[in-house]
Amino acid sequence: MDRTEEFEELRPLLFSIAYRILGSVTEAEDAVQETWLRYATSETVPASTKAFLSAVVTRISIDVLRSARVRREAYVGPWFPEPLLDDPYENPERAAELADSLSTAALLLLERLSPLERAVFVLREVFAFGFPDIANAVGRSEAACRQLAVRARRHMDEGRPRFEADRKERDELAERFFDAFREGDVDALRKLLAGDVMILGDSGGKAPQWGGGIHGQDNVSRTLVALGDALRRIGGTLEPHAVNGGSGAIFRDRDGKVVTTWTLDIADGRIQGIRAVLNPDKLRHVGPVADTWALVREANEARRRAE
Repeated sequence: MDRTEEFEELRPLLFSIAYRILGSVTEAEDAVQETWLRYATSETVPASTKAFLSAVVTRISIDVLRSARVRREAYVGPWFPEPLLDDPYENPERAAELADSLSTAALLLLERLSPLERAVFVLREVFAFGFPDIANAVGRSEAACRQLAVRARRHMDEGRPRFEADRKERDELAERFFDAFREGDVDALRKLLAGDVMILGDSGGKAPQWGGGIHGQDNVSRTLVALGDALRRIGGTLEPHAVNGGSGAIFRDRDGKVVTTWTLDIADGRIQGIRAVLNPDKLRHVGPVADTWALVREANEARRRAE
């Protein structure tokens, strides 16, 4: 097997590591490409290609994350990770860890960690790398990496919801939710929402936004009915789809262009939150992106004509 074949075999793993460190599909893809360029021009013959390439992509991702943190401080409105529809890496022995670490809620928790803590947590808790390889990847001693892992695990455990839905319960609730959304059934929606439910949107100032979000069962259910009505007026469609390993949907206009993706936070038998990514820069990898401002104007004009 030559270097190209070795690299392509490991590409899914490298992308999955980079995405969990960065929370960005485009930045993760760039990190993987930079890893290939360094590997292709390196004269080193590693004892373990997996360990070597994982270390390289981790170092690159840490550097990118450090500069990204500065940009995110000036980000307009809430910041969410770029939606990932399919994780290219599969490992049946780590399926639970891989799925849990991919959720939007988990990725937002990872944002609380320092870049080094985040990298160590991802390598250790998600991909089960040994501490010697982790130490090599992040440039710290094994003892320091063990301390980073303990701190990271503590921060993550403190932020997790107390009651999480299992996959079957989550999928069934999401199906009922999207059915009620399509039908505009405000009472059915209200029954599925937690009392303190929120809708938050990540527009980055490049699409319509909801300011600080919409809060509360009644406000959110009425907003959902209005959004469903607007979607019908513009000939749009709702496509339930796993997003970041959890229940979600892709919204498209009449031409099939992507308007937004939603992820549902489900716990304790209710929908606790709805996170919408509307920033077109974060949706381009999903497909051609719609002009959301134009769709809002079209929906408002259609509503006025109907009145």
